[in-house]
Amino acid sequence: MSFTDLVRDAVARLEGVALPTPVQRLARLSDLTGAEVWTKREDLQVGRSYKVRGAYNTIAQLDPGTTVVTASAGNHAQGFAHACASLGVRGTVVVPGTTPKQKRQRIAALGGDAVTLRVEGDTYDDAARIAAELATASGAVVVPAFDALSTVAGQATVAVEFLAQLPAAPDVVVLPVGGGGLLAGCATWLREHSPATRVVGVEPAGAAGMAAAMTAGEPVVLAEIDTFVDGAAVRRAGDVTFPLVRDAGVELVAVPEGAVCTEMLELYQVDGVIAEPAGALATAALASGAVAVEPGQTVLALLSGGNNDVSRYAEVVERSLVHRGLKHYFLVEFPQEPGALRRFLDEVLGPDDDIVLFEYQKRDNRETGAALVGIELGAAAGLTPLLARIAAGPLRIQHLAPGTTAYRFLV
Repeated sequence: MSFTDLVRDAVARLEGVALPTPVQRLARLSDLTGAEVWTKREDLQVGRSYKVRGAYNTIAQLDPGTTVVTASAGNHAQGFAHACASLGVRGTVVVPGTTPKQKRQRIAALGGDAVTLRVEGDTYDDAARIAAELATASGAVVVPAFDALSTVAGQATVAVEFLAQLPAAPDVVVLPVGGGGLLAGCATWLREHSPATRVVGVEPAGAAGMAAAMTAGEPVVLAEIDTFVDGAAVRRAGDVTFPLVRDAGVELVAVPEGAVCTEMLELYQVDGVIAEPAGALATAALASGAVAVEPGQTVLALLSGGNNDVSRYAEVVERSLVHRGLKHYFLVEFPQEPGALRRFLDEVLGPDDDIVLFEYQKRDNRETGAALVGIELGAAAGLTPLLARIAAGPLRIQHLAPGTTAYRFLV
């Protein structure tokens, strides 16, 4: 059976199950880029992400009475849970400890009595290994989050929809990438049905597994990943998805996690859209310039998920400020004498700088004591004069650079 036939069968199978989510023009990014930027609002889908498409398409083809198991960072698990409850199938979900509480609660709510939730391991890949062990021990069928043709075909129905919804075939389609199920499905469909469309996959900089696979010529395991963009934090691209992405001629770019956070805030504050980190990957690539588009082009960016835990916004704001160069941390060695703090305020801080953190503790009778000081600048350009004032003054001050051991330990 051809891929086109598989996708068309998935479209029929998903009718009445997956919502036909809207395509909406995003004025902010249209004004910024000069292109006509549209978003496919899969954050409004059942389970608040596109993942229900692949999960339901896979489970619906199994024999009656089959039990199933899956691993997920959270979104696929919600689609899996909804499919199990809808089809009357017993299932087990394994998620890593990094999966936000909000997603765990939604998995339980969507699956009800049909699904058992287990929290195991630190990453998606840990959870996937444990899910495979459970399947071997129990005889359950694994429902892959991305690495199965039935999952890929289900995700491809996103492209079927937006091609029908847009006023014209898009010049550029920008899609988030984790394991590659969405990208493989949509890119393969577009190569066959809109071959002039440029397809760009966007990975988080801290988990660029598909790009690593492209470089190596095969899927490889990343030694380390940043799990902040939990919906796309995958150590290894899929064996099924990688060749489909490779053969579709997809471009790949990586976006820093801080830029993703900035875009999450813009989506929330300007556009009124709640996006999770992975959900904002595609639009972040446009906003940051990682994906260049031409004025007048029609651009479709997938807003892929809206499962963001409100408790994470403090970290989102922090990462955004650091990424934009507005927040910096310093270790300041203060002499134990009257007026030392006042001199720091008067001689080091600029008129638009603000102290947002001050942690000081004198542990002994030395003549100096260190403080961890967080400073938020009025503008990123204020860092150079701030460092110049530090160099000209008598205080011993160390700038903690992001990514260093001291920064990770103290901040």
